[in-house]
Amino acid sequence: MTQRVDLATVMDRLAIDEVVTGYAVAVDDGDWTAYRALFAAGGRVDYSTAGGIEGPVAEVADWLEQTMTLFPVRQHLIVNRLIRVEDVGGSPGDSARVRADFLNPMRLAGPDADPGVTAPNFVAAGRYTFELGRTGDGWRLTRVTVHEKWRYMSA
Repeated sequence: MTQRVDLATVMDRLAIDEVVTGYAVAVDDGDWTAYRALFAAGGRVDYSTAGGIEGPVAEVADWLEQTMTLFPVRQHLIVNRLIRVEDVGGSPGDSARVRADFLNPMRLAGPDADPGVTAPNFVAAGRYTFELGRTGDGWRLTRVTVHEKWRYMSA
């Protein structure tokens, strides 16, 4: 590989990492406009293993906007990111895949919830698969799949 190809690969990996981080921030902040903007046209999301829905990003974003009101406090920690950029004859291609673990502590809302308490009482964990494509606007998500492995809920 040449230094130019190495630099292009590093820049792609940084841009992909920024998209994955942007995904977590958008969900935690409830910024559904930013969430939608992370996806390429035709992007899909699958939350079915976590009890959610699977479908086009616009439909899933609408569902999330309603569902996440149940969790006024949430924090997605996305770690152990394994980024694989398509290799096209030694040069970076236009698709990528990221496998990353997540830990997601949240606080459930409810009629008996003390608004002064922000400690989590619901935690989910598992692995994300992010599929991305290079677009005219940079790297965008084409598919996000959640593979929930466990969850814990306390009173």
